Amino acid sequence: MAVNEENRAVSALEAPRYSCALGGAHSAALALYGAVPILHSGAGCGLGQLFGQHYAGGQNSGGPQGTTNTPCSSLVEEHVIFGGENKLRDLIKSSIEIMEGNFYTVISGCVPSLIGDDVDSVVKEFSKQVPIVHVKAAGFTGNSYHGYELFFDAVIDQLLKPLPPEKGLVNIFGIVPYQHVFWKGDLKTIKQTLASIGVKANIIFTEFNGLENLQNIPAAELNLVFSPWHGHTVVKKLAEKFGTPFLEFPSVPVGPKQTSKFLRKLAQELKLRDNVVEQYIAAEEKITYRFTEYLGDALILGFPHAYYAVVADSASAIGITQYLTNEIGYLADIVIITDNPPEEQRHIIREELSEGLESAVKPEIVFEIDSHLIRQKLKNRSFLVLFASSLEKHIAGEEFSAVHLSVAFPVLDRLIMERSYAGFHGGLALMEDYVSKYVGPL
Repeated sequence: MAVNEENRAVSALEAPRYSCALGGAHSAALALYGAVPILHSGAGCGLGQLFGQHYAGGQNSGGPQGTTNTPCSSLVEEHVIFGGENKLRDLIKSSIEIMEGNFYTVISGCVPSLIGDDVDSVVKEFSKQVPIVHVKAAGFTGNSYHGYELFFDAVIDQLLKPLPPEKGLVNIFGIVPYQHVFWKGDLKTIKQTLASIGVKANIIFTEFNGLENLQNIPAAELNLVFSPWHGHTVVKKLAEKFGTPFLEFPSVPVGPKQTSKFLRKLAQELKLRDNVVEQYIAAEEKITYRFTEYLGDALILGFPHAYYAVVADSASAIGITQYLTNEIGYLADIVIITDNPPEEQRHIIREELSEGLESAVKPEIVFEIDSHLIRQKLKNRSFLVLFASSLEKHIAGEEFSAVHLSVAFPVLDRLIMERSYAGFHGGLALMEDYVSKYVGPL
């Protein structure tokens, strides 16, 4: 953040909207309770994730196996010339002896990929001793969303075995740990919501029996992916290897309309009893809309039918934009997508942010990761509210006179633990956070 002392103008410096592939794989391993990541990389690759990925994911720590505790081969020039396999072998051996865990994930970064270390062979030496996989995640191969998929790619190939399908069991994918800043709360909310209609969600991350849940992936009757593109390669690979069908949703559902639509689609796919699902939906909609009435005055007297802008990853942008437009009656001015989705998936995002909105007012949709260009795109607009990352916090008021709320990576101005905008009540949580930014004279 730079401050010009003469005119006190505050501006955002360029900063990444995601980490590298190694960062995504490292974060996935840390999110799995009992897993021990072992980095085969330069020393800075692990510590860099602490500041660039974990703190930026809502000021979260990496946990007992993260921060400076993650074992790392700390490769230097000597290993570039003579190879780092011996050092990795010693590191895995000592990590198993010292680090308390039940699943070891060796993540190789850029250096071993360039010098040709045979990491697979080294890891295989320990495969009969402990559950262990090797994730090839050279940082230059992609971003942290790609690293999340590489983690599951390794798990599917090296750990999972066929299991008989369990009726009513579903896996949850597409919610990327740390990168999706509300990942912990969203997973918990989805699990509780599905339990209410008799569906068991197999949550891989945050649960104490993480390894058991990971190994139980092939038993699912159905895989659910909550993103227009994150995690799609995972569910497609599971379909090919284990024959598990999958359903795609553009985001975690935010508020009653999206949640009811999600549950009805799931109920149809799993052939659930209609009366159970509809009774649950009716009860939840009734109480949620009753509580929505309490925010009416603060909303109408403060910013009625306001134009707003969104700067977020594609899944977060879709869920939040559809809720604000379709449930609150707000008018979307511009939506800037910051997770650099592949070209072939962008038409789905455009469709969700245009045809998916129950309004004559449609936003301009921009795909951009550069903070300077994002700032330029936000100029000369009508929006009064900006739902974005914390990179836009200081320019929102100073430059655009807009109320700002951090809802997408990076988020460095909020501590996010179990907060969630998912489910029937998630929209109310979003409105609490947003309206609290301006309501009240004192």
